[in-house]
Amino acid sequence: MSLNSHSPAIRFGTDGWRGIIAKDFTFANVVRVTQAIVHYLDLTYPRNRPVLVAYDTRFLADQFAETAAGILSGSGWQVQLTDRDCPTPVIAYTARHRNTAGALMFTASHNPAPYCGIKYIPDYGGPAITTITDQIMANLAQAASASSAPSSIAPISTFDPSADYLQFLYSLLDVETIRRAHLKVKYDALYSTSRGYLDTALAHCGCQIQTLHAYRDVLFGGGLPEPRGQQLNRLVEAVRRDGADLGVATDGDGDRFGIVDEQGNILSANVVLLLLARHLLTHRGKTGAIVRTVATTHLLDRLAVQHGLDLYETPVGFKYIGEKMRQTQVLIGGEESGGLSILGHIPEKDGILAGLLVAEAIASAGKPLSQLTKEVLAETGGPLYQQRLDFPLDDRHQTHILESFITAPPKQLANIAVRRIGYQDGIKLYLADDSWVLLRPSGTEPLLRVQLESQTCQQSAAIAAEMKEWIEQRIL
Repeated sequence: MSLNSHSPAIRFGTDGWRGIIAKDFTFANVVRVTQAIVHYLDLTYPRNRPVLVAYDTRFLADQFAETAAGILSGSGWQVQLTDRDCPTPVIAYTARHRNTAGALMFTASHNPAPYCGIKYIPDYGGPAITTITDQIMANLAQAASASSAPSSIAPISTFDPSADYLQFLYSLLDVETIRRAHLKVKYDALYSTSRGYLDTALAHCGCQIQTLHAYRDVLFGGGLPEPRGQQLNRLVEAVRRDGADLGVATDGDGDRFGIVDEQGNILSANVVLLLLARHLLTHRGKTGAIVRTVATTHLLDRLAVQHGLDLYETPVGFKYIGEKMRQTQVLIGGEESGGLSILGHIPEKDGILAGLLVAEAIASAGKPLSQLTKEVLAETGGPLYQQRLDFPLDDRHQTHILESFITAPPKQLANIAVRRIGYQDGIKLYLADDSWVLLRPSGTEPLLRVQLESQTCQQSAAIAAEMKEWIEQRIL
């Protein structure tokens, strides 16, 4: 297999490079990518800064991390390796606050168990922007042929980042208010890195905790490490059975959240973003811009208008939200896939923080989560109805369909006129009634995604049906 910079086996998407273990994601390719990152580090940072290395709970992730640590050390860099699997937001926080040359994180996030991945986190503690990943990709052509780790390796120290990170989280929270509420919380770790972090923080905040799936299982219990849909069935059952105030979960590397209210309803990430933005404004007295991706609810736009806040729309990928957070004061930034960060935190999504903030919102308002949801939806004219359709297509078919759409876009959908078309990320149709439709490649999987938001459930179904028919007619 040729592993030059044009190789389909190594391509950085919206958040690093991911591949199937033993097919694309091999030790040889890990060596090659690490060497490419070393080339970037050599031109960017002084050697007196350490490089951190961390990993999630999936199969071989720890050994991939050790291999990368050996390459870094053999190249003359001081390396610090986490002493156990570690959440992405934790290593990102540590990379920022320890004056480092950044971190390598081995994770495939919410992807299925056969996948692993690697992402480089710069010293600012957020996802690498495109200019950085482009440089790393260009370096692949210069990287030496894949080989075993160098024979001359300086000692690699291990460290525990948990205490510093948790203390920082507590500084972002109203811990005393949460403690006074004596909340009963169910927490599903989903076999992820957040065990020992989110449960520890909830207990510190005086919550009565029951934890599910708080151990390493490289197969994630036969499911997905993704806190949504049927993956949360056990959490929903536990909340309903014991009359809990809240259910929380995270994905495989702890950067995405899942939230269940006291009635056992799984809240969409859009709703969570909306109610947390409202909470930060009304109960915490915070202010700043709201930043969302093109695929995230426009209810946030309405909230921004109501409170006189700036609203920024970015391409999909938290690196774009993080970049905006580093440029201006952002109250909250988030995406419909379950990532958020807030004012004062790192420019990286944090599912651990998200669960704690929801607990704080409940405690501050003194109301059940279901009531808070109803209130914020009523205030913003919601709910709006979202759907996502995934079409498993390779790059060639995706390009063909997108080009067809650009050449002859529809003038209306479900009898609603298309007001304008955006090309910031994929193709987004803004309809006359404030509904929208987005077509874009997944960026992490061979999928063409169609996401939409509309005023009624019936309208959503009608738009989805038209889009499905339109795409299927154009699949080669």
